[in-house]
Amino acid sequence: MKRTLNRSLLGYLCATAIVGVIVRVYFHHLHVNATTVALSLLVGILLVASAWGLWTSIYMSVLSALAFNYFFLPPFLTFSVADRQNWVALAAFLASGIIASNLSERLQREVRASNNRRREVERLYDFTQKLLVTDNVIDLVKSIPTHIAETFNLSGAAYYSVATDRVYRSSPDFMDVSAADLRDAAYAFDHVHRPPDVTLVPVRFGMRPRGVIGIAGAKVSPETLDAIGGLVAIAVERAGAFETLSKSEAARESERLRNALLDSVTHELRTPLTSIMASITSLRSDEKLDAASRGELMAVIQEETERLDRLVAQAVEMAELDARQVVLDLAPHDIREAIDEAIADVKLSEAQHPIEVRVPDGLPPVTIDLARMTKVIQHLLENAAKYSPNGSPIQINAEMNKSRLLVSVADRGPGIDDLERMMIFDKFYRGQSQRYRVQGTGMGLAIAKAIVEAHGGTIDVTSQLGHGSVFTFALPVSV
Repeated sequence: MKRTLNRSLLGYLCATAIVGVIVRVYFHHLHVNATTVALSLLVGILLVASAWGLWTSIYMSVLSALAFNYFFLPPFLTFSVADRQNWVALAAFLASGIIASNLSERLQREVRASNNRRREVERLYDFTQKLLVTDNVIDLVKSIPTHIAETFNLSGAAYYSVATDRVYRSSPDFMDVSAADLRDAAYAFDHVHRPPDVTLVPVRFGMRPRGVIGIAGAKVSPETLDAIGGLVAIAVERAGAFETLSKSEAARESERLRNALLDSVTHELRTPLTSIMASITSLRSDEKLDAASRGELMAVIQEETERLDRLVAQAVEMAELDARQVVLDLAPHDIREAIDEAIADVKLSEAQHPIEVRVPDGLPPVTIDLARMTKVIQHLLENAAKYSPNGSPIQINAEMNKSRLLVSVADRGPGIDDLERMMIFDKFYRGQSQRYRVQGTGMGLAIAKAIVEAHGGTIDVTSQLGHGSVFTFALPVSV
């Protein structure tokens, strides 16, 4: 209040000083005609109106009219007017000053209103961006009061949610609006004002009440308050729809994985179990088997048992990777170490698939879990061997690309079409044309992808039907 009063006094003093300067210059020094004086005073009135507002400019208009009459209209140095035409000129001057002041004040009001609307639109946009950050309904309603208070410079804000019957506040000590007032206002159709400066804004989605917003500490236009309520309603409805969709997607994914797992069990687990049971039955029922036959049956049992053990180990590893419960033993290693260990573990003969390794010297070491990365290359080699004709070579290449190490495994298999390339790294997915011809669970590539991504890398495949596929994974290298 004191600042406003001081500013008003300053405006009146400046207006008086401007009139005094113009009168002194034109009356004592320049001696111009009355029209020049009137226009100069009118310009001063417009400047004062733009700087200090309507009432100061009206004061200056009256003061200018009196000074114009006293100093520049005959008889000079008196307030009387000899010529009737000068009365008309004096009245026109006073009217022009007041009208110009009014127009200037109106223009300033419109400019201020336009700037306020622009700032409110910018704040609404900022508020909208904050609402879109989270898709969880509970997290969203908890953050709404804080976002409103921060965005619109309020002393505090509160939000009452009809769905949860809870009140969320921008800060725990903000109690300018009670929970009872918020609940009562949730079913209103218009803003509710509570003294001294609290406004309650119903939040509705269509005709359904979703809650109410309580704000305090700033003047926000009714249009902006309505926009805030509408944005909050849309954001809450959007988050609810997203959660429903996520649950539906999760249910469909669970059903898909369940069917895939049952398919895997049917075609992969029953086969070794059947072989083991048949071998054990033969051993128990036929006591006349010679040593060689018994050895063969025992070898079948051991081989199929090891196969079952691998299947179970892959399933456990996939579950651990999905749950992110695996702790990587990271250390700098030459990628050639992982490649050599993977080749030794796969045990492919030259007759089956000759392996060509092209790793240039001088590659920088990469920070990896050596055992896990060996499994990645092993899975890629086993996958290439399964889907390639006997005798076809498998190539392993490694190279640097900027700050990433690229390792690729190329085969000469039938290739992968575009549709299957999108699903090839999904758990339990197996190629449609090879599903019953080639043994497998569909977990190898999914495990490889999970391990590579745990290292901060990426994996992809390029393929051409009839000419083979190239699986490539990239690992970050600190140089």
